[in-house]
Amino acid sequence: MKRKRERKKVTSDRLLARLREVGALLEGHFHLTSGQHSPVFVQCSRIMQYPPDAALIGEALAGRFSDLGVSVVVGPAMGGVLLAHEVARALGVRSAFTEKQDGSQVLRRGFRLTPQDRVLLVEDVLTTGGSVLRSAAAVRGTGAKIVGVGLIIDRTAGRAAEALGLGPEVRVESLAFVDAPAYPPDQCPLCREGVGLVRPKDQDPVG
Repeated sequence: MKRKRERKKVTSDRLLARLREVGALLEGHFHLTSGQHSPVFVQCSRIMQYPPDAALIGEALAGRFSDLGVSVVVGPAMGGVLLAHEVARALGVRSAFTEKQDGSQVLRRGFRLTPQDRVLLVEDVLTTGGSVLRSAAAVRGTGAKIVGVGLIIDRTAGRAAEALGLGPEVRVESLAFVDAPAYPPDQCPLCREGVGLVRPKDQDPVG
């Protein structure tokens, strides 16, 4: 009879090491989803493509919120789709995702929330928090209650709760922190130095 393999605990150091191992933690000159520029980019899709890693991350985040009575896990497309599913699976609840529409995030594809739902929002990487806040607006528009925000990576130097401003009743937890600057394009020192700009989602040079 085969013994069940023991799962390693997800610590910040182990997660960051694994991100580097799979090429998900990149250095260069990047155009972030927020529109800002940075010398560091975290492409979590590169680690979420491995089911064992995705499961470990989902279980680790779920453990941070297991006492909150979560009924639905919601993430913004695209970065939060797989993450929401894995966290929901670990919690034994359903998952949903929001999609961009006219500058907002909306619930489509038959996803429905009610005022009785207790929602955990998840996102792979938080820089400015725009996607999370737009998803929060969509969730709150249904009357559902947001009880937490779970992140794989927090780029705000530990100020995610302050940056999001969702209120003291919303628990914000991150598995790891990446201390990397982000600049408006007109203030980017890498642009001034002439370093080639890359959109990491397609790896094509910009301009």
